[in-house]
Amino acid sequence: MQDAGVNQIISSPENYAAYLEVQGANPMYSAGNIALAMVQFPGISQIGTAERWKVLGRTVLDSEKSNGIQIFARGSFGKGYGIANAYDITQTFGREITPVQVAEGSKEMESALTTVMNYSLVPIEIDHDLPEPAYYDHNKLVIAANPNFGEAETFAALAAEVALTRIHNKGKNIHYTRKENELDAQSVSYLLCKRFGIECEMPDLSNLTDIYNGWTASEIRQALSYIQDMSKQIGGSIDKSITPQPHSRGNMRRPAR
Repeated sequence: MQDAGVNQIISSPENYAAYLEVQGANPMYSAGNIALAMVQFPGISQIGTAERWKVLGRTVLDSEKSNGIQIFARGSFGKGYGIANAYDITQTFGREITPVQVAEGSKEMESALTTVMNYSLVPIEIDHDLPEPAYYDHNKLVIAANPNFGEAETFAALAAEVALTRIHNKGKNIHYTRKENELDAQSVSYLLCKRFGIECEMPDLSNLTDIYNGWTASEIRQALSYIQDMSKQIGGSIDKSITPQPHSRGNMRRPAR
């Protein structure tokens, strides 16, 4: 079923775009689990186990408890994986879920931009003449950035170019070409924008079928997982940077006397 799901995702630009929407709304779930969920529940939006929904103040409807979406979940004590039931938000009721929104001009946007730039493997240099917000030059090993663009546009562009630096890995990836890897980088950017409510355009999917032509289900899943893992890692760091950390009395030092 997972193989069918990943093959379906890359079968058309429309299906890949739908995958990015769902994956972006479910940043903690793996690409394989999202593929499974999309096969079993067309039109899925946001999923969670019954326990996860309970934490978020929602409950699975009695009429839907037998209609769970089967996904892989870590077993007891964090060992191995087993099958667990997840449910779409439409199968639940309870507290309203407010999506994260990082607005232009906010401290959160400033932190998000800083965090993304910190993930670059190469220096970032200002170029006021650059006709786009950011561009990675893999020959010079530098990202040029034009600060004259809006913050949302800059965030989306920087996220994609930073992703390219990590894919290229300072030339250690001998198979790197911008044409071959740009969709992956744009996908990382879109997942991050979707996660934090930042407006951005859908990646250029015109060469999707050419990129994945001849790939096995296992290779496709590995590629999707790489994209998701990178966005999850960067997104997790952004989350920490924009979320106020709770104070703990145990961590407070007593004033010196």
